[in-house]
Amino acid sequence: MAFKTFVFRLLSLYTITLAGSSLSLAQSSQWFHLDAKTDSVWGISTDRTYRELLNNRKPTPVIVAVIDGGIDSTHEDLKRILWTNPKEIPGNGIDDDKNGYVDDVHGWNFIGGKDGRNVQYETAEVTRQYVRLRPLYEGKKRSELKPAQQKEYDLFVKYRKDVEKKRAEYQEQYQSYSSFSNQLVTIISGLKNALGVSKLDTATLRNPATDNDFVKKAAAALYEMTAAQGFAQAEDIQDELTRGLEDLKAKAEYAYNPDFESRSIVGDNPDDLTQTNYGNPDITGPDPLHGTHVAGIIAADRTNNVGVLGVADQVKIMAIRAVPDGDERDKDVANAIRYAVNNGAQIINMSFGKDVSPQRKAVDDAMRYALSKGVLLVHAAGNDNKLLDTTASFPADRFMDGSAIPNLITVGAVTAKNDEHLVASFSNYGRKTVDVFAPGMSIYSTTPKNGYDNLSGTSMAAPVVTGIAAVLKSYFPKLTYADLKRIIEKSAVVQNRKVLRPESDELVDFTELSKTGAIVNLYEAVKLAQAEEAASAEKKG
Repeated sequence: MAFKTFVFRLLSLYTITLAGSSLSLAQSSQWFHLDAKTDSVWGISTDRTYRELLNNRKPTPVIVAVIDGGIDSTHEDLKRILWTNPKEIPGNGIDDDKNGYVDDVHGWNFIGGKDGRNVQYETAEVTRQYVRLRPLYEGKKRSELKPAQQKEYDLFVKYRKDVEKKRAEYQEQYQSYSSFSNQLVTIISGLKNALGVSKLDTATLRNPATDNDFVKKAAAALYEMTAAQGFAQAEDIQDELTRGLEDLKAKAEYAYNPDFESRSIVGDNPDDLTQTNYGNPDITGPDPLHGTHVAGIIAADRTNNVGVLGVADQVKIMAIRAVPDGDERDKDVANAIRYAVNNGAQIINMSFGKDVSPQRKAVDDAMRYALSKGVLLVHAAGNDNKLLDTTASFPADRFMDGSAIPNLITVGAVTAKNDEHLVASFSNYGRKTVDVFAPGMSIYSTTPKNGYDNLSGTSMAAPVVTGIAAVLKSYFPKLTYADLKRIIEKSAVVQNRKVLRPESDELVDFTELSKTGAIVNLYEAVKLAQAEEAASAEKKG
C-alpha cells in the first residue's frame, strides 16, 4: 500500500465503525485462502479447491518467474520450491549451459555488478530523464531554441518541476510521519506499562484489564487502528510505519535526487539495449523483502508443515532481480522477461511499475517475445488509487501500436471487508485497463530470515493471480496462456454491489472498476477448467 494512504487511514480511523465479522476474518493469518460462501470474505477458496476438486488429480511442475527486488533463497518455506538450472554447476565461475549467464543456478540479478556489489537504491525514471536533459537545456530560454528542440525543452521543464516537487513532498512527509510514528511508539509503550503486558494484541486492546477510563479510550482507539488494517497486534502497525518511513526516506534522499547515481555498480551502459549479459547471480540482493513476500504468496511450501501456504503446490520459482528501491529500468525489465522465457518460465509475475517509460519499445518487444513463446504475464495495477484508463502507467496494458497484449493480466486489489470497503483504497483501477481484482490487503506471507508478515498492495494481489494460473497450468498442463487468461477472467466472481472508489467517499458499482467487474476465485477457475476438459473429451469421444 502507498505509505501516505496507510497513514491517512490510520489518522482517520477514530471515526470509522467497522463490522465485527470482517475484522475477525481480516485477522486470519491467510484470509486470501478462505471461501466466500463459508467464511463471508472474498478469498480465492484455495483449501476448498484442493480438498474438493484436485485431490484425485496428479499435478506437473510449473516454472514461475518472479521479476522483483530479490528472494531470500534460504527461507524455510521457499528453499524447496526454488527453480534450479539443471545445466549449471554452482560456483564454478563457468557458463556451463552457454546461456550467457555464469552460475545462474536459481535465476539472475540484472541490477548487480560482476564484482558482487548490488544496486539497492535507484532514482525515479522522471529524475533520470531530467538528468539526461539538464546539460542540454539548463539556463536556456525556450524562445532561443529551434522548433525541433522546443518540445524536448518543454519536457525538461516538466521533469524538473516534477522532481523538485516530489522531493520536497517526500521530505515534508518524512518529517511529519516521523513525528506521528514517535507518538505511536510512545502510546504503545505507555499502554504496555499500564496494562502490564509484553505485547498489545487485538484481544488485549478490545478488552483491556483496567478501570482507568483514559487507558480504555486509548486501547479502543489503538484497537480500531490495528483491526482495521488486519493486523494481529499494535506492534505490527509500528513495524509497518517503520518500513514506510524507510521508503519515504529513500524517495527523499535517492529517488528524486538528481545528484544520486548508482548504476555504475552494474558497469553496463544503461542506454545500450543490445547488452544482455551484465549483472551477477545473486538473486537475494540487499533487501529481498518484497520479492520474498511475493514468492511466498505464489508457492510457499505446502508440504513442510511450517510457516504459510502458497496458492500453488507444484511450482518452481525462478528468481530474477531487476527491481531496485526506486524505478526499475526498461532495459532490465526487458532482459528479465527474455531471461525468464529462454530458461523455461511458463508464467511471469511482475509486481512493479512506474509512470515514465523512455525505452518502452524494448519492454514491448520482450512481451511480444513472451507472447510468441506462450508465456503468461501477470502485472500489478499499482498503488496510487488512480484511474488507469486516463493515467499513464508502465508496463502498459497495450502495446505501443494500441493493440491489446493477449498474454497479460493486470490485477487490482481487494480487502477482506465484505462491504463498501471491499476495494483496497490504494488500488489503481480502470474499466478499460484492469482485468480483475484479487486479495491484496494484509496478506500474510514469507519475509527474509525465515520471517512472516502482513504486507499490502497490488504487488500482493498479482501473485495471488499468478498462483491461480500456476495451479491451472499444473493440473491441466494442456492449457495455453490464452486458456489460462480466459478461464481466470471468465470464472472470476462478478460483484454487483456499491463500493467506495479508491481513496474517495464516492460509492460506485464495482463493475465500473475493471473489465470483468469481478474477483478471481481458484475454485471457480478449476471447476471451469474441469468442465471444459470434460466437454472436450466428450466431443472427441
